[in-house]
Amino acid sequence: MPLHRADLPPETLRLLRQGVAIPAHPLALDAGRRFDARRQRALTRYYLDAGAGGLAVGVHTTQFEIREAGLYRPVLEAAMESARAWTDRPLVMVAGLAGPTAQAVEEARTAVGTGYHAGLLSLAAMKGAAPEAVLDHCRRVAEEIPLIGFYLQPAVGGVSLDAEFWRAFCKIDNVVAVKVAPFNRYRTLDVVRGLVEAGAEDRVTLYTGNDDHIVLDLVTPFTVKRDGVPVTVRFRGGLLGHWSVWTRGAVQLLERLKAAVAAGPLPPEILALDSAVTDCNAAFFDVANNFHGCIAGCHEILRRQGLLEGTWCLNPAEGLSPGQAEAIDRVCRLYPEFSDDAFVARNLERWLS
Repeated sequence: MPLHRADLPPETLRLLRQGVAIPAHPLALDAGRRFDARRQRALTRYYLDAGAGGLAVGVHTTQFEIREAGLYRPVLEAAMESARAWTDRPLVMVAGLAGPTAQAVEEARTAVGTGYHAGLLSLAAMKGAAPEAVLDHCRRVAEEIPLIGFYLQPAVGGVSLDAEFWRAFCKIDNVVAVKVAPFNRYRTLDVVRGLVEAGAEDRVTLYTGNDDHIVLDLVTPFTVKRDGVPVTVRFRGGLLGHWSVWTRGAVQLLERLKAAVAAGPLPPEILALDSAVTDCNAAFFDVANNFHGCIAGCHEILRRQGLLEGTWCLNPAEGLSPGQAEAIDRVCRLYPEFSDDAFVARNLERWLS
C-alpha cells in the first residue's frame, strides 16, 4: 500500500521536523566483496547506540551498486530488522531510491513494505531530462512514499537544479524534506529560495548534506523575501555520509549547535568548528582526488575502529587514493575531540555479538 506523510507515526514525523542526525549507512563486505551480515548488523547497532535519530540505507554511502548485486532489498531488510531488534525508541528510517521511474517506484514499494518512513530520491538517472520530466518522475514516486529531495553534487553524479525546480518540487504534497548536498552555496540558496517561494517551509524540513559546510548550514538563518516579507528558514538536521563515522561525536555536535543557536548570539568557537569539521571531511571524502575515495575513506575510519574488516567496495576500482590514508592520519591526530574511538572500543564486542 502507498504511504502518505499523514500516515507516518506522529513521533517519527516530529523527529524528522525537529531535526536529527541521520548517518548514511555504509555497506559491510568481506574480503571476497560479499555481504557481511554480522558487521552490517554491528554498524546499525553502533549508529543507534551513538544516538542517531534514524538511518539512511541504500543511499550513495551504501553504494549504488547494491542494486546490480541484488542486495537492495537484503540491505534494507537487514537494517530494519537490526534496528527493531536493538531499540524500541522512535526512528526516522530513510531508504535510498534511484534509477528511472519504474525502478524508483519499485524501490519505493520495497521500502514501504519493509517499514521505511521516507525515500531519499536520487535524480542521477534523470541527467539530461527536461525539468518537467524530472518533476513528473518525482511526482510519480511521491505517490508511493513520502519523499526527501536529494540535491547530490555533480562530482558524484548529481544533476544541477535551479530554484524554479525546487519550488515545484516542494509543492508536491508528499515531500517531507530536502537533503541539500550540492557542495555549493549558490545552489544551496536555490533550494532555500524554492522552498520559501513554494510556501512549504512548515511541511518540508531542510537537512544538510553539504559536507563542506555542515556547521554553518546548521547555525545559519536563511532569509528569503516572499511577497516582500522576509521568511527565515533553517537546516534542522543532517543526513550525511560524513556522519557514518565518529557518529557519537556527530550527534553531540548537532546537540551543541542547536543549543548555541537557541542561546544566541553565536560565540566564535562555534563558528570555528566549521573549518575543523570540513578539514576532517576533506580527508574522509578524498577531496584532493575529486572524491574518488569518499566511500573507502569512511570505511577506513570504521576499519580502524574494528567495525569493518576492510575498506572493500563492490566496485573493485573504488578504494583509498594515494595519500588518503596519510590525510586521515593527520585529521585523526589533529581533532581527537570529534572522534568516538573510546565509545566504540567499549561497545564493539557487544555490537559484533
